[in-house]
Amino acid sequence: MHIRLARERPIRQSIRLTSEGGCFSLLVLAIGVVAVHTGNNLFYLLLSMMMSALAVSALAAVFSLRRLEIGRHLPDLLYANEPSPVALVIKNQKRWWPCYALRLMDVAADWSELNRGLVVPHLPSGASRILNYTLVPSRRGLLKLRGVKVSTTFPFGFFDKTAYYPSSAAVPVCPPLKPLPEWFMREVLKAGRERSVHRKGYGSDLYNLRLYQPGDDSRTIHWLTTAKTSQLIVRETEEDRERRATIHLSPLAPDSHDALFEDAVALAAALVCHLIRRGYWLRLVVGSVCSPFGYGDAHQVELLRILALCERQTPSKAMMSPPPDPLWLPDSEPEGAIIVVRAWCQAPIPAARELVSVLDVEALEKGPYVS
Repeated sequence: MHIRLARERPIRQSIRLTSEGGCFSLLVLAIGVVAVHTGNNLFYLLLSMMMSALAVSALAAVFSLRRLEIGRHLPDLLYANEPSPVALVIKNQKRWWPCYALRLMDVAADWSELNRGLVVPHLPSGASRILNYTLVPSRRGLLKLRGVKVSTTFPFGFFDKTAYYPSSAAVPVCPPLKPLPEWFMREVLKAGRERSVHRKGYGSDLYNLRLYQPGDDSRTIHWLTTAKTSQLIVRETEEDRERRATIHLSPLAPDSHDALFEDAVALAAALVCHLIRRGYWLRLVVGSVCSPFGYGDAHQVELLRILALCERQTPSKAMMSPPPDPLWLPDSEPEGAIIVVRAWCQAPIPAARELVSVLDVEALEKGPYVS
């Protein structure tokens, strides 16, 4: 989770007269005219009370928005068109003065205000509140938030006082993840090899049984042996050294293939999640960006982060040669399956020692194209 804390003093403040405040001000002006023309002390008393109400309304709104501390909690990754939980934490740092009728809105990178419907009716001095809402990013990329806008009309609604607290955040937004059918993955992985090396590691074949230790994954518990011995027993697996794959996403595509490139990124993300879930050692190559081999949830997050931030490149003559070196490994290292995902059928295919599975997004509506 990302946590961004804003400073206690806002950098931008503004105050405006509401419609109710405008009507009240006109009424004050009318009472003032009547008081001057009639000289009646009762009108002067009423005028002073109304003007005091205006002054108190403005000052109370100003003091309500002072010395606030605001933090935002965001997930490490977001997914396009999928709801993600977000929380805002607001704390009143004032010793004596409470806050009333606070409204909070996110401020986007283009200074647009995003109303989440967040309201704090009462915030005592020294107290804090956690406001939860759902964030649904509309597209893949880097979601940037500048800060939080806080406003109040306390106490009489005559003035709308706003203050901007900077609380910047930038979170990668991944493409939406879609499950892949098993028959499709069998076709894609025909070029790969899956063999086990007799050494403890991340794999599928049994290597050893031992007592459970704090920190072990509960999914590795061997329940049959546990029931026989009345002790928690976990299984260790053989390391699948050659159960590995490389996903190569070609960023080359003309402007007319922008939507197809987004589909290609989404397909690469689905392949990453499917292969990581099956225990593959995985590497991702996107243009000049090449990740190391790895497995597990942490590695999956890093690969999805790369896919979230990748950009389409307009092809040129200099780019049309096969990609150099990133797919090559030393002869002692197995390459495993190599999967190339292209949004543009004319994008070059990298050279490799093994067979290459090529997935052209344009042809997927007729079935996977494997060469």
